[in-house]
Amino acid sequence: MRRSGRAAAASRAAILLALSMAAVFTLFPIYMALLNSVKTEGEMLTNVLSWPSRLELLNYADAYEKIDFPQSFKNTIVVTVIGVAGIVLFASLAGYKMSRTPGRLSGALFGLFALSSLIPFHSIMISLVRIAKGLHLQGTTYGLALVYIGLGVALAVVLYHGFVKSIPRELDEAAVIDGCGELRLFSSVIFPLLLPISATVAILNALWMWNDFLLPLLMLTDSDYYTLLIATNMLFGEYNNDWSAILASLVLTMLPVVAAYLLLQKYILSGIAEGAIKG
Repeated sequence: MRRSGRAAAASRAAILLALSMAAVFTLFPIYMALLNSVKTEGEMLTNVLSWPSRLELLNYADAYEKIDFPQSFKNTIVVTVIGVAGIVLFASLAGYKMSRTPGRLSGALFGLFALSSLIPFHSIMISLVRIAKGLHLQGTTYGLALVYIGLGVALAVVLYHGFVKSIPRELDEAAVIDGCGELRLFSSVIFPLLLPISATVAILNALWMWNDFLLPLLMLTDSDYYTLLIATNMLFGEYNNDWSAILASLVLTMLPVVAAYLLLQKYILSGIAEGAIKG
């Protein structure tokens, strides 16, 4: 008994040590960005690990103005909200219908969605941008959001398809007997039961869109439509970089996501847990 108790304590200590090291490894870049964002350029280049002699908060005012934070923030919100809403809407409808419809056609369509979610973005990005340009989607936040919907819906369909299988078919039959049409059955009975997996899909895709750099760089050609990361990229010069403004801008870009997580962490954690278990 004593040996098993010691083994369990050693196992817990090893897990705690591994998690602590992972946390330090993950948080260290954020700590460095915060620390150096309040230094002068000279202090930063002299020693990136030293504490600042005084807090240079003007770096944030400078970054706020240079990246046009209100406009860039609005563009990022528009892309993220439209993209996430579109993925949740279309993927939940398609996942539900294919899961409830037996047959070869349904199976083949699901297989196409599953296979397309495995295709690397870098292998299709040139063709994708050309098609978007031909459809006049390039150059606007709305066009970028539509491309995100097309790229993100395949994996979301796979997740919804698996989750719907855990919902008893008797609910569908009871709703039909009560006079529900197919659309009302989905919106009033099925979709509320999909909230855990919807939360998971929304969180994963919102983080992807907020932090994505390459696709907005390829799609957005007008500075009035730049997202936060693309606006920050404009601070990198050909011969020198304004590191104080760049780091302050990255912290400003990160703050909305951190604030949203702190406000909604209870729902985010429960949504991910339930989605992982039932999906």
